[in-house]
Amino acid sequence: MNNEKIINFMGARNWVMGVSLVLCLVALVSFGVRGFNLGLDFTGGTLLELHYDRPANLETVRQQLSEAGYPGAVVVHFGSENELLVRLQSDTSEDGEKVTANIGEAIADALRQRTPGVDITLTRSEIIGAQIGEEMATNGILGLLVAFGTVFIYVAVRFQTKFSVATIVSQVFDALILLGVFSLFQLDFDLTVLAAVLAANGYSLNDSIVVADRIRENFRILRTETTEEIINISLTQVLGRTVITSGTTLMVLIALYLFGGELLENFSVALIIGVIVGTFSSIFVMSPAIVWMKLTREDLMPPVKEGAELDELP
Repeated sequence: MNNEKIINFMGARNWVMGVSLVLCLVALVSFGVRGFNLGLDFTGGTLLELHYDRPANLETVRQQLSEAGYPGAVVVHFGSENELLVRLQSDTSEDGEKVTANIGEAIADALRQRTPGVDITLTRSEIIGAQIGEEMATNGILGLLVAFGTVFIYVAVRFQTKFSVATIVSQVFDALILLGVFSLFQLDFDLTVLAAVLAANGYSLNDSIVVADRIRENFRILRTETTEEIINISLTQVLGRTVITSGTTLMVLIALYLFGGELLENFSVALIIGVIVGTFSSIFVMSPAIVWMKLTREDLMPPVKEGAELDELP
C-alpha cells in the first residue's frame, strides 16, 4: 500500500451504527403514530385542470376554495401560470363519473363567483377511486419487496452471500430513513415520491456495488491487513469518486427542487434525501455489516471443483 493517508472509517462504526439504529427506531415509531400524509394517488379523490385567461395566484385560489367549502385542496401551476391543477380528497358514491363532473363544475363556478371578470374554464375533471388508491399502495409495497429480493440475488451471484446481506441491510436502512422523514414531517406522499424511493434505492445500490467491488479486489490483493484495515483502504480509495458523483447529482436535484415547480417538489426532496442517505449507508451501514459477519479471504475464493486437478493433466 502506498503512503496515502487512510481514513479510519471503521473506527467510528459502533457509535455511527448506534445513531443509525436510533434513527430507524424513530422512523418506525413515526410510522405507527403519525402514519403518512397520503396523496390523492393513494386515498382517492378528484383531479381537476383549470384554465385562466390570465396568470392565477395560487394562494388566492386556495383561499377561495377554502371559503367555498373545499379546505385542504392542493393547487399548483400546471405547464404555465394560466393553468392550474387542483387535487381534492373527497368521498364519492358508486357513480364516480357523475360525482366528479358535479364537483368539477361546482369548484369552477365557485371560483368564477369569487373572481369576477376572469374567464375560468374547466378543461379536465376525473376521479381516482379509493380502491384504485389501495391497489397502488399495495403494488408499491410489492415493488419495493421485489426490488430488495432482486438486489439480494444479484449481489449474491456477483459477489458473495455476506455482501448480499450487507447490501440488503443498507437498502432497508435507506428506505426506512427516507420514508421516516416523510412520515415524521407529514410531507405529501404520492406516486412520484414512491418512484423517488425506488430510484434512490437504485442509486444507493450502485454506490454499494462500487464499494463492494473495491473491497473484494483489495481482499485478493492485500495479504497482511485485517478486514477493518482492508475496508478502510477500500473506502478511502472510492471516497473521491463518491463525493464527486453524489455532489454533482445533488446539484442537479437541488436545481430541480428550486425550479421544477410544486409538482416535482416532494419528488426532488425524496431524491435529495435518498442520495445523502444512500451515500452514508454504503460507508457506515453496509461496510460495518461486512465486518460483523466476519468476511474472510476464503469467502471470496472461487469454489474448487472436485477432480479439477485431474482434468488439468494431459
